[in-house]
Amino acid sequence: MGYIQSFNRRETKYLLTDKQAEAFIYEARDLLSRDKYGKYTICNLYLDTDDFYFIEHSLDRPAYKEKLRIRSYGNADDKTKIFLEIKKKARGVVYKRRIVIPFGEAADYVHNGIRPKSLDGFVPNQIFEEIDYLMKKYEPEPKLYLAYDREAYFMNEQPEVRITFDRNIRGRWDNITLTSDENTELLDTGVENYRVMEIKSGRAIPMEITEILSRLKIYPVSFSKYGRIYTAFTQKNTSRKELTI
Repeated sequence: MGYIQSFNRRETKYLLTDKQAEAFIYEARDLLSRDKYGKYTICNLYLDTDDFYFIEHSLDRPAYKEKLRIRSYGNADDKTKIFLEIKKKARGVVYKRRIVIPFGEAADYVHNGIRPKSLDGFVPNQIFEEIDYLMKKYEPEPKLYLAYDREAYFMNEQPEVRITFDRNIRGRWDNITLTSDENTELLDTGVENYRVMEIKSGRAIPMEITEILSRLKIYPVSFSKYGRIYTAFTQKNTSRKELTI
C-alpha cells in the first residue's frame, strides 16, 4: 500500500563556497547532528507542460506557485518506492503533498493515466486527488532529470529544524527516467566548489543559527534548482518558447 505525507515549512537557501560551508558546520558543531542517512543522492523527474508553464510561472516570482515531480533517493527501478509530489509555495511557506508508490506505478500513472494500485483501499486520498487534478488540467510530462548529492543535519534541541548541503547539481533533458544518472550536465552556479545550504524550519530560524550566519556574513539567496538549470539551458536558445525537448 502507498502512503501519504504532508508538511509545511519555511525553506531558506544560501549559496556557499566550501570554505563557508565548513566554517558554518564547525561553528554549529555543538548544535547539530548528522542525519542518520549520511550522504546520499536525490534524483528527480520534473513534470511540466510542452510550453513549460510551471517553471515559467515560477520564474515570474508569483505570490503562489506549484511544481509536480517524482523523487527517489538514488536511482530507481520499477519496484523502488518513490515520492510523487506537489510542491507549493505561498508567501514564503512551502507546502509539500506527496504519495509514496513504486516507480513503475508512478510511470504508468504519469504516462498512461493508470491509477496506482498501491493506493487501493487507502483513505483518505486527498493528496492523490490534488495531484490527479493538476495532471488532468495541465497534462504535464517528465521534462527534466535533475539530481544532486546531499549531506543533511538536524538541530539537537529542535530536531524538526533540518539543514542540508547540496552539491553537484546536474540535469539531463533526454532519457527522462530515474533508472540512470549517466550523461548529465553539471550546473554552473558561478561559485566554484559550491554548496547550496538550505535551512528548513516550521518557524523562524533559531537564534543560535541566525547568530552564526551573521557572524560568518552568510546571507540568503533565491535559488531554484529547476529554475537555474532551465534558465541556463534556455539561454542557449533564441527563445524559451522555441525550446524543444
